[in-house]
Amino acid sequence: MYKKVEFGPTKTNLKRGEGGVLHYMNTQELGSFPTKITDKLQYWATLKPDHTFLARKQKGSWNTISYHQTWEKTNAVAAYLLNSGLKQGDTIAILSENSLEHAILALAALHIGIVHSPISPAYSLLSKDLAKLKHCLELLRPKVIFAQSGKKYERALKLCTQLFPEALIVTANDDIGIHFETLTEKNWTEKVAIAAAKVNGTMNAKVLFTSGSTGIPKGVINHHEMWCSNLQQIVQMFPFARQTPTFIDWLPWNHTFGGNHNFGLALYNGGTLYIDDGKPNANDILETVQNLKEISPTIYFNVPKGFEMLIPYLESDQELRENFFKNLNMMFYAGASLAQPVWNTLEELSLQTTGFKIPIISGFGSTESGPSAMFANWSGGFSGLLGIPVAGMDLKLIPNGNKMQASYKAPNVTKGYYKNEIATKNAFDSEGYFLTGDAVKFFDDDNPDKGLIFDGRITEDFKLSTGTWVNVGVIREKALKLGAPILQDIVLTGMNASFLGAILFLNQDACSNIIASHAENQSKNFVSRKEIYVYLEHWLKEFNSTASGSSTHIKKYIIADEPPSIELGEITDKGSINQRAVLQNRPHLIQQIYDSTEV
Repeated sequence: MYKKVEFGPTKTNLKRGEGGVLHYMNTQELGSFPTKITDKLQYWATLKPDHTFLARKQKGSWNTISYHQTWEKTNAVAAYLLNSGLKQGDTIAILSENSLEHAILALAALHIGIVHSPISPAYSLLSKDLAKLKHCLELLRPKVIFAQSGKKYERALKLCTQLFPEALIVTANDDIGIHFETLTEKNWTEKVAIAAAKVNGTMNAKVLFTSGSTGIPKGVINHHEMWCSNLQQIVQMFPFARQTPTFIDWLPWNHTFGGNHNFGLALYNGGTLYIDDGKPNANDILETVQNLKEISPTIYFNVPKGFEMLIPYLESDQELRENFFKNLNMMFYAGASLAQPVWNTLEELSLQTTGFKIPIISGFGSTESGPSAMFANWSGGFSGLLGIPVAGMDLKLIPNGNKMQASYKAPNVTKGYYKNEIATKNAFDSEGYFLTGDAVKFFDDDNPDKGLIFDGRITEDFKLSTGTWVNVGVIREKALKLGAPILQDIVLTGMNASFLGAILFLNQDACSNIIASHAENQSKNFVSRKEIYVYLEHWLKEFNSTASGSSTHIKKYIIADEPPSIELGEITDKGSINQRAVLQNRPHLIQQIYDSTEV
């Protein structure tokens, strides 16, 4: 019933240590990998020079660049950087979205040992005070700053010039600063090859800033070995990915999912990456839909919200549905849990369209693991299944109360946080294992080959006033599954209180659909609508029907008055909620939950 694709072996080894510690490993050895990712660029530029590597739409048509063209431009830009006085270890800040120019500048830096950092465009465009951008820039102290559009990023670039007046400002779409094409005009020289030969796997390649649970981003060091070893680990889990993949992807390169995993896999395997300028929101989803009518991916990556938003279009548009599924080998999600109804619908749509189900896969990882630490690399999984460790990964499970905290040591694990010794020290245990803060447990205690499942964030769990622990991750996942599609996200409340409460974030499109099905009026005041109230009351009753006590029974909820804020750190670029930040920023909602019920 599932499409047959080649998955890697799933045999694991479990060793028990002192104090209840477990070491969980893949029995497959990690294969060889290149020193730096641009070694793969050079390889494909020689082997298949005319094959399209990257493409992005410009005025309605795809602007493409081949492997040979990318290699030539990468070396030309590398020469420009060296001739401008940059040396290995210097930094480049990239402020803007995914683009061909962004890619070439990043590859040029990688090739000669210059560190680049793609910074979330939201820090430049959505922030009122540019505080996060300023924080990132002051850590990096960049010698070159790039923005696709100088006019669009004018406010951010003014801050850059104030902080670093000697830095080179480079733009691509207008005449502010140095035009990007100037960097590609001259032929590259032997100087580039000499610098490239000095790059080794332990050198810093890029810095990726995490959203930061406290609101202050931390710069995760990505060294060359970290990135390249992880790409090798991924293709050993999914050997079919080597077969000239075709991706169409919106995920931002300032995040490890889009920038390391997806961009890296395309380059590592000689594939093509079409840059999708659409996004999973009401304004931009139609661009993604149009692009998917034109491009048939072999693997499709998205966050759960993205898959959820695609479903109505896949259901109603046969042309889209057939083009989307015809070459597809796998759908892959990350960043949050995929609601099981969404999972089931995607499988059913693929079955109706192709005659078989397309495998839906996820795993476990973080920016600090480059990103991939585990995969459920087999068909027939379910939402919340994390899978088994990648080759070369020593996954140490450490007892923490009644849970097991996941920690790991491997070539694909970061060395630490950029210019932040305290955070680095706190992130690792005495044996050098990175502490994820995530709890996991075996799906089948008698068969570790069946993988691990998520058991919540240890740092998010809290106690009620009764002393009972609330397992936030497990409750949140259950609530979202039962509340789909109306319930977009949920934050649990009740630390030191006598009962469990919840702040609800609603999916406005889903609310509109429910309201539109009632003819009386079309008001979008969702909070006051009877239809929404009835839906949520039914959801709460169903949720509480299986509650086993106060720590699993939601007594009262309140609907959030505003969506989660990226600027306030309540939500990340990939759409996952930050429980701690929401609770910190919205005390008035917590007060409304408890004031009328308890002192």
